[in-house]
Amino acid sequence: MLRYFRLKNLVFSLLCGGIVLGITGGCISDPAALSKEADEQVYNIIEKKWRARFGYQANYRISDVAASPNDIKIKPSDIDPCEPITLVKAVAIATANNRDYQTQKEELYIVALDLTSRRHDFERQWFATFDSSYNRDAANERITYEPEFGFRQLLAEGTEISASIALDWIRFLTGDPSMSLGSVLAATIRQPLLRGANRDIVLENLTQAERNVLYQIRNFSRFRKSFVVSIVDDYYRILQLKDRVTNADNNYKRRLQSKERLEMEADAGRRNRFEVDQAATDVLRAKDSYVRNQQAYEQALDQFKIRLSLPTDLDVGLDDKELSALANMEIVPPEYVLASAVEAGLIGRLDLATTKDRIDDAQRKINVAADNLGIKLDIVGSANVGSGGKSDFTNLQFHNGTYQLGLDVELPLDQLDDRNTFRKAVISLTRQKREYDNERAEVKLDIRQAYRQLISAAERYVIQKNSLALAESRVESTTLLLEAGRSKTRDLLESQDALLESQNAVTAALVDHTIAKLNFFRDIGILQVKPDGMWIQ
Repeated sequence: MLRYFRLKNLVFSLLCGGIVLGITGGCISDPAALSKEADEQVYNIIEKKWRARFGYQANYRISDVAASPNDIKIKPSDIDPCEPITLVKAVAIATANNRDYQTQKEELYIVALDLTSRRHDFERQWFATFDSSYNRDAANERITYEPEFGFRQLLAEGTEISASIALDWIRFLTGDPSMSLGSVLAATIRQPLLRGANRDIVLENLTQAERNVLYQIRNFSRFRKSFVVSIVDDYYRILQLKDRVTNADNNYKRRLQSKERLEMEADAGRRNRFEVDQAATDVLRAKDSYVRNQQAYEQALDQFKIRLSLPTDLDVGLDDKELSALANMEIVPPEYVLASAVEAGLIGRLDLATTKDRIDDAQRKINVAADNLGIKLDIVGSANVGSGGKSDFTNLQFHNGTYQLGLDVELPLDQLDDRNTFRKAVISLTRQKREYDNERAEVKLDIRQAYRQLISAAERYVIQKNSLALAESRVESTTLLLEAGRSKTRDLLESQDALLESQNAVTAALVDHTIAKLNFFRDIGILQVKPDGMWIQ
C-alpha cells in the first residue's frame, strides 16, 4: 500500500512537472512572438543597409508583415469595374500584388534572415536541459533529476568558451528515504594559435552574409526598376492593341461605305461588277482583321490581369486617355551624349557594382582556403568543480576541482581536399574577374543599344506621323478621283490599306519611343521608382 501511494505520488509529481515544463516551453516557443522578433531583426538590418542611391525605401516588406507607411496598400477587391485602370493605378496594383514581386520581397527577407543566424554565431548562446527518470532495483526505488544550465560563445578571434552547471538530485523512495543533491561546474576555453586564429578568417561567414544582404538590396532595387518598365510596357502595348482594334473597325466601316457606293454606281451602270466584288472581298478581309485584332487585345488584357493578380473574368479595361496623353507629349532627344551615358551607367548600375564586389569575396575565399592548409594548434583549458557532501549543492569545492591545460595539434598530413579547395578558390577569383570584365562590356553594350533605340524610335515616330498625314491625304484625293471617274477601285483600296498601316505604325512608334526612353534611363542607372510605384519623370 505504501509503495502504491509513493508510486501514485511519483506519477502525480511527474505529470505536474511535465505540465509546468509544457506551459513554460509553450510560452518560450510562441510562434507568433518568435516570428515578430524575426521580422523586427530582419527589417532593422535592411533599413540600416539601405542607401539613398538604391532608391526609395518602400514596398519591400513581405505580405504577412505590417506594411510600412510608404508601402502601397491596394487589394484586387478594391478595384471598381466601372472605372478604367489608369497607368498609375496599374503600376500600384502590380507593385502591391504581383506574384513575382512578392517572391523578390521574400528573397530579400530570407537573405537578411540568414544574416541573423550568422550574427547569432558570435552571440552568447544559452542552453538548459532537464532529464528525469524513475529507477527501481532489488534494493531501492528512486527518482533522479539532472538539470543543466549554461552557455556557449564564439569570439571573433576564434576563441570558443563554454560553461555550465549541472545538478544531480536523487531521492530514494524505499529503504532509507534520504536525498542526495550535488552540483558540478564545468568550463572549457579553446584558443586557436595557428589555423583559425586570424580574425578575418573567423568572421568570413558573417562578412559574406553581411555583404549578401547588401547585394540582395541592390538586386531588389534593380528588379523594381525593370518591373515598373515591364508593367508600363505591357500597359501601353495593350492600349496599342486596342488602338489597332479601333483602326480595324474604322477601316471596316470605310470599306463597307466604299462597297455600298460602288454597288449603287454599278446598279447605275457607271461601274463594272468586278470592282464591286473587289470591294466586297476587302470588306471581308477588313472584318476578319477586326475580329483577329479584337481577340488579340482581349487575350493580352487577360494576361495583364494575371500580372496584376486580378481575376481574368473581372470586366475592367485600361484608360484610353493614357495613350492620348502620351501622344500629346513632346518627343525630344535625350540630353545625354553617348559617352556620358556609358560613364553614368558604369557608375550607377547596381548589378555591376555587385559583380565587382564579388571579386573581393573571391579573394577572401582564397585566404580562408590558404588558412586551412596550415597546422591546427589550439590551446585548451578546462575546469570541473563539484560540490562536497551528499546533499550540499552550494558548496563548490574549487580546491578539489579538476583543472587541465593542454595543446590540441593536428598536422596537415592529408591535404588533398584542402588543396583542391584552395585551387578552386583561385580559379573562382580568376573567373569572377573575367565575369566582371564581361558584364562591364555588356553594360556598355546595353547602354549603346538603348541609346540607339531611343534615337531611332524618336526618328521613326516623326517619319510615321508624316507618313500618316500623306496616307490620309491620299485617301481623300483617291476618293475624289474615284468619284470623278478618274481612278480605279483598286487605287482606293490600296490607299485605305496604307492608311490603316500608317495609323498602326504611328501608335507603335509612339509606344516604342516611350519604352525606349524608360529602358535607357534604367540601363544607365538613373531611373528612380517612387513609393507609389511610378518613376520620377
